[in-house]
Amino acid sequence: MQFDSFTFVIFFALALGAYNALRGWSARKWLLLGASYLFYAAWNPVFVLLLAGSTTLDWWIAQRIHQAAPPARKRWIALTVVVNLSVLGLFKYHRFLLDNVAAALALGGVHYVPAEFDIVLPAGISFYTFHSLSYCIDVYRGVFAPTRSWRDYALYVGFFPQLVAGPITRWTQMRVQIESPRATTRDGLGLGCALLVLGLFEKSVLADSIFAPVADAFFNAPGAAGAAAAWSGVLAFSGQIFCDFAGYSTCAIGTALAFGFVLPTNFRLPYAALGFSDFWRRWHVSLSSWLRDYLYVSLGGNRHGEWRTYRNLMLTMLIGGLWHGAAWTFVIWGGLHGLYLAGERFVREHLWPNNWRAPGFLRAGYMLLTLLLVTLAWIFFRSPDAPTALHVITLMWPSAHGVALDAAQKLALCAFAGVVVVQWGMREREVKEFVGGLPAPALGAALGLLLAAIVLAPGDSHAFIYFQF
Repeated sequence: MQFDSFTFVIFFALALGAYNALRGWSARKWLLLGASYLFYAAWNPVFVLLLAGSTTLDWWIAQRIHQAAPPARKRWIALTVVVNLSVLGLFKYHRFLLDNVAAALALGGVHYVPAEFDIVLPAGISFYTFHSLSYCIDVYRGVFAPTRSWRDYALYVGFFPQLVAGPITRWTQMRVQIESPRATTRDGLGLGCALLVLGLFEKSVLADSIFAPVADAFFNAPGAAGAAAAWSGVLAFSGQIFCDFAGYSTCAIGTALAFGFVLPTNFRLPYAALGFSDFWRRWHVSLSSWLRDYLYVSLGGNRHGEWRTYRNLMLTMLIGGLWHGAAWTFVIWGGLHGLYLAGERFVREHLWPNNWRAPGFLRAGYMLLTLLLVTLAWIFFRSPDAPTALHVITLMWPSAHGVALDAAQKLALCAFAGVVVVQWGMREREVKEFVGGLPAPALGAALGLLLAAIVLAPGDSHAFIYFQF
């Protein structure tokens, strides 16, 4: 069930109506949990058992961690990390591991053909695994005592707006909201529906109708395209992945607001980033903060010297790349961002002190450089393999051959430029606050135009890109 489906509209209306018809907070939480599991069952009912089983195990282990003496606490936290990552590895990385074992053996002259396993990847498994891991790690660190309510914990992990593709929430962000009564308010419902429409516009109109056709046509058959066509395909994917994922997050935040819940912001206009550390404070904020707090800090962060800091940055981004998908292209994508972050840190510490205020034209140039290098990294994210990605990069160099861009490619380029200009113009603002601050007549007119565009959008509907992660 996707946010951009008619089935979701019916589900959302029925769930919201039933939620407000109930008076007790306990009954409302049971309703939300049941609705969340129904929402998840729309993909594959069998995987609801996996979700419930994983939730129950981590809830129980968190109790054991809290009650155990220090030596036993380490064993319990190791158990939950091993179990969660093993389940994730089985479903998501088994084929990748087997293929690489076969390739390694082939180098030694051993012919090994891995058995075929028809294993379907459960939707959102990477996201709810990170929910559970953050909870158990925080209990181990003594950040909070675990909840004794299975239902409250299960609702935290499985709350349907953020279940399949985030934002990745923390128990510290959700505990009070789950334990204290929530209700639909006029302002919350209005802003929530406005954000839902905005997210659907980003997804259905920009991502699916304008960017996806151009990106797919190019990456599916790059051939000997000219530089202009190559740039149009690469920039179209840059626009597609932002509008697709930011659109989902905006829908999730808006849907949660309608029920009285506030989810954390997941995108802060990332194509207006001034540098790569700034980019990761703006792109997929809930994942980047998770990797920082639970991986980078655990590796030592920046506490043990400069070169170990670079190592920790690189390891964090390599693992972050692998989290996105079981392919070397995702690892390369993560490695590129690791190099960007390490290089930026070196320059700022040795060549460009943080307390030196750069003039405006240098800041603008750095923003453009950041956008350019982020865009080039997306090539590996989208390409089916590394040779294809390298071929695409070679096509982007100016050349004498090529054909004129067609109307769809020109539209995609203009739309991407518009996305970038809007983000630069709103660089210091939050989208939610901007939408909420619009006068009612202006907001109504804007939503009417967006709804009309959604209804009239000619493109095919695609599954949200991050569902596969």
